[in-house]
Amino acid sequence: MKHARIYVDTDGSSHFEDMDVELEQVDRTPPVPPLDLSSFVQTSQFAFCRFPAGWFADWHRAPRRQFFFFFSGEIEIGVSEGDVRRFGPGSVVLLEDTDGKGHTTRVIGKEDVLSAVVQLA
Repeated sequence: MKHARIYVDTDGSSHFEDMDVELEQVDRTPPVPPLDLSSFVQTSQFAFCRFPAGWFADWHRAPRRQFFFFFSGEIEIGVSEGDVRRFGPGSVVLLEDTDGKGHTTRVIGKEDVLSAVVQLA
């Protein structure tokens, strides 16, 4: 499994990085068959979020380290090094650009973007 990460370098510039999520087969709740599970991450809050069609946010930072899980619609995120990526249903992004220039965010198309945001401890 993979997810995108947005982070800030020592100069305050934001970048994308593709991260691999390691899954290990566990026998967690017998008699349920074993399944593949990643390590748990401590969280502090969870919420659902809707970005309306046409929504745009110019340069801004993440308020804290947080994951976004996208369910519907398509969103475009730009980082200060000039890269722009689009994320749609099934995409996961870890935002860690809590300082520096931050990133831009734009809803693509005429469909709202529905997501869940999980803020990390």
